[in-house]
Amino acid sequence: MSKITGFLEQPRIKEQYAPVDTRLKHYHEFMLPLDPASARLQATRCMDCGIPFCNNGCPVNNLIPDFNNLIYASDWQSALETLHSTNNFPEFTGRICPAPCEAACTLNISGDPVGIKSIELAIIERGWQEGWVTPEPPQVKTGKKVAVVGSGPAGLAAAQQLARAGHDVTVFEKNDRAGGLLRYGIPDFKLEKSHIDRRVEQMKAEGVTFRTGVLVGDWDEASKVTNLSTERVTPTELQGQFDAVLLAGGAETPRDLPAPGRNLGGIHFAMEFLPGQNRVNAGDKLKGQLRADGKHVVVIGGGDTGSDCVGTSNRHGAASVTQFEVMPQPPEQENKPLTWPYWPMKLRTSTSHEEGAVREFAIATKEFIGKGGKVTGVKTVRVELKDGKLEEVPGTEETHKADLVLLAMGFTNPMQSVLDSFGVQKDPRGNALAGTEVEGGYATTVPGVFAAGDMRRGQSLVVWAIREGRQAARAVDEFLMGTSVLPR
Repeated sequence: MSKITGFLEQPRIKEQYAPVDTRLKHYHEFMLPLDPASARLQATRCMDCGIPFCNNGCPVNNLIPDFNNLIYASDWQSALETLHSTNNFPEFTGRICPAPCEAACTLNISGDPVGIKSIELAIIERGWQEGWVTPEPPQVKTGKKVAVVGSGPAGLAAAQQLARAGHDVTVFEKNDRAGGLLRYGIPDFKLEKSHIDRRVEQMKAEGVTFRTGVLVGDWDEASKVTNLSTERVTPTELQGQFDAVLLAGGAETPRDLPAPGRNLGGIHFAMEFLPGQNRVNAGDKLKGQLRADGKHVVVIGGGDTGSDCVGTSNRHGAASVTQFEVMPQPPEQENKPLTWPYWPMKLRTSTSHEEGAVREFAIATKEFIGKGGKVTGVKTVRVELKDGKLEEVPGTEETHKADLVLLAMGFTNPMQSVLDSFGVQKDPRGNALAGTEVEGGYATTVPGVFAAGDMRRGQSLVVWAIREGRQAARAVDEFLMGTSVLPR
């Protein structure tokens, strides 16, 4: 292990951020990564538990005590190899993962957990700076061709693994740049897109072909989901050209709020709002970009997407930002003996909230108020949880001023038209029906067609998408070759 008494002597080194007044003036990342010396001190806190619960708390099962020990020994290159053995893109998870590994850390039972996420980021950033992250092309080609539909974290992870196994991999992306929701769903101030670009370049050097602006399958023209495609490929064409197809698109169908007045102007889904700013940051010229300048913004939905809307609205210069969450406010501190090592329900305040927002809990939208066809307010009522159901509290109706309402209540399922065009069977939630078994896992009901990530499991985390992409790659490799040396 690293330092036997480290957890007794060294307090957690908390993440540092640029001041609010400074970071609100731009869309760049403002988190300050740990320097090597601080990362080494952080690593000394690892207890190297007999049963490292952090490994199981992490969806990709990162070998956390192992790379902590290597950092303490100043063997950074071996730490990077250990990290990459389970996670293709630690620069993504090191920035945007909620770190369930830290919730499962043994130190979290009675104190502050090891800063695993910040150590992970320090390792991969050191790796890029030192030139240790290089293409890993296969030594032998199999002659098999695989199509990966979707270039988000699941698709990218699967494509990289399959290319390294020797297959000819082509990634299809309906939008104009690779990255999926990493590219157009997550604001640049949380994840700058240069991190995606350098991985794409690495994968191209490994033999992966990217075809952007290509829609695979059918599309619902009434959908509000971003679709920048200029070309279309049918599933029949794809299945005829490739030996296997992996569906790895995101769960992009937004949850709607059919309250009276929903058709008023100024009410939009979060994913009508967020991608536009990312495209502008990338240098695109957009006509009629949806902006919050000088507006009273109401964000409905208390999760990460809602938080991203808050941060973007503040950077636009909104007059005010209010965020609604229908569930009661969770406790500021969880009951650790009751919840550990599982992900606890507790109040989480993001960096976007710290930049300025009024947060309202236990509040439901009754009606959208408008004038001249445009929204001017949101009529709400307070709710309380009784016997597992939310009930309105009489006499608590009020109206909140709103010039722009952003619906950020999560996503229900993948685009149904795409799944239907392939003819795959769906589960009751509208996701592609495919299991995760060792034998036959990730295979859909259509021979040679597999599914992974949000396309299979529904809305989830980037780290889960990476896990599923890696496991699906092994399943595809076994399907093509009869066996596989790829890790599961």
